[in-house]
Amino acid sequence: MAGEIHTIQFSDQDYMKAAEKWEKQLLLMPLFAAQDTLKYMKGVPGVRNAVHLGTAESSAQFAPYKARRSSAGTTDIIYRELRTYFGNVVEYFEPNAYITTLLGEGAAFLGEGQAQAPSAKLVLAAVMKSLGHHLEAELFKAERDGTGDTTHDLFDGWGTIVNNEIDDGNISAALGNLMELEEAITDVNACDIAKQILFSLDPHLRAQQLFLYCSQEFADQYNESYLSTHAAIPYNTQYNQAYVEGSGNRMTLAPLPCLENTDMFFVSSRDNMLYGYDNMSDVERIVVKDYEPFVLTLAAAMFFGVNFRSIDKRMLKVVKLAASSNDNNDDNNN
Repeated sequence: MAGEIHTIQFSDQDYMKAAEKWEKQLLLMPLFAAQDTLKYMKGVPGVRNAVHLGTAESSAQFAPYKARRSSAGTTDIIYRELRTYFGNVVEYFEPNAYITTLLGEGAAFLGEGQAQAPSAKLVLAAVMKSLGHHLEAELFKAERDGTGDTTHDLFDGWGTIVNNEIDDGNISAALGNLMELEEAITDVNACDIAKQILFSLDPHLRAQQLFLYCSQEFADQYNESYLSTHAAIPYNTQYNQAYVEGSGNRMTLAPLPCLENTDMFFVSSRDNMLYGYDNMSDVERIVVKDYEPFVLTLAAAMFFGVNFRSIDKRMLKVVKLAASSNDNNDDNNN
């Protein structure tokens, strides 16, 4: 009948079938939701528990020709472990609430317009996507605790790994993969500090396409500092500076929400920042069940973890930040 209003409804069986049919895609939704950060890193699929990744280091070299030339083995393979941890979630959700969110509050469809309604698959994807926001927030800060109940406890984030390596003496100023800033970053000195970081890099690292993984606050401070110190330069045609000056457009600022309120930044290439997941295992599952009226239970399990391929100075530079001015003021007031 013309003008008849059709509402959007799915049965519990629709959700169960969608979870079964689209299981692999839905399990990847948390990673898709974290892509604002993970797009600067390299994903390694099919990692269940652990995989050892090696980098070769050799002092072998050419020398003037000698018929009987020989040398002892000079090649070492250094392995780092990319470990993923098995985690799960049991989430209760009200499908109608997600439908309303996806369609817009109070949305309804007339006639054949109902064909444009979100499917049960999209509703489940919205639930899984919400899990990705917690994952993204913990990529650097997470600390593995097998007895924990949050994403923070699932794996060791990149920042936690660095702190452990510093404690073990594997990352240090002497080794060339650590730099400790002596002054707090401000709108005035941010540009100079960025160049100081750049100039401190090992030449092999500096020659690569790099990201300066930093906070949004630092990116803002860099832009303000750049604006005030380069106002008269003709090529300064835009406010947002994507690259650190002097890098030959090889060191890109990568401001990440998950690095806000942390005490370190990182300089590395995308290929050195690894995250592992397993979208191939039959252990990873997503199931939807109806245990009470109007509410469904989504149960999902997946593997996830991060690490660096190498922490050698030719692959990584960790930048420890100095105490902020606010921290100093707080100390003086105590």
